[in-house]
Amino acid sequence: MSLPLVSIVIPSYKAAHFEICLRSALGQSYPNLEILVSDNCPTEAIHDICKKYAPHVTYQRNSAIREQNVLSSLFGAKGEYIKPLFDDDVLHPFCIERMVAAIQMEPEVELVFSASQVISIQNQPTETRRPFQASGSLEGRGMVRSMVLSMSNFVGEFSTILFRRRRLWEIGTRLFHFHRHDCSLGLADMAAYFNLAGDRKVFYVDEELSYFRYDAQLESNSNPRNNPNLGYCFSDYVDLLLECADLGIVTPQELVAMQPRIDAAAVRFGQVFPMFVRSQQRYHAVLAAQPAGAAP
Repeated sequence: MSLPLVSIVIPSYKAAHFEICLRSALGQSYPNLEILVSDNCPTEAIHDICKKYAPHVTYQRNSAIREQNVLSSLFGAKGEYIKPLFDDDVLHPFCIERMVAAIQMEPEVELVFSASQVISIQNQPTETRRPFQASGSLEGRGMVRSMVLSMSNFVGEFSTILFRRRRLWEIGTRLFHFHRHDCSLGLADMAAYFNLAGDRKVFYVDEELSYFRYDAQLESNSNPRNNPNLGYCFSDYVDLLLECADLGIVTPQELVAMQPRIDAAAVRFGQVFPMFVRSQQRYHAVLAAQPAGAAP
């Protein structure tokens, strides 16, 4: 089996756990790697850490923020495959080796993801996330249907995936848009997975190959005080469902059947996140335009 170049791309902003993250990239068993760090940190902390590991790290300053930092750093990759890694997450030493083996088994596979472990800020495991009980491939459209109808992201964060660089260039700068909806402020990761998979396949590796750091003190984007756009992480589920209905991925009957769940979520989130109410209103407008036979 050949060993194509893999780009580990690390869009960076927070320095607190960055060195652990970077060392997990440097410590991979797979030998043919480039490690790209795109630094948007307001201090020189990330720059100074990368300097310690030169010349094994390609470093660049990036004035872009949030999703634009992620997008621009991905397009800087030169490898046949791209492995995103966020600045406080960690990779298992065999992560790249296992994922490259998986994607090379089937030419139709565009995206690989794996089981993962949630870790605390003290690096202690807190939760195992295993969406399936065995490794295997699934149709991209089947993955999209399952995620929108369950209103859940079982793939996980960007640090859990590996994909073909060729596919990124086919999609272009609309990676975080799905059909007509811009998910850049909310479920950008899910929109990216939907686009990367397309009408082809994805592969799940039933091994814990990445570790997602969750800050229990909410000193992160999961805190509404720190992230005014957090509500889009909920409302985008509704909008992605509507886009899938427009594309024929979800049937009219399935769209109607989601009404109790969406209305219940609006009661729960609407007082805090007005964007969810707006998405609910768009959903009901689409339902009102459905033919009578769409009732479940």
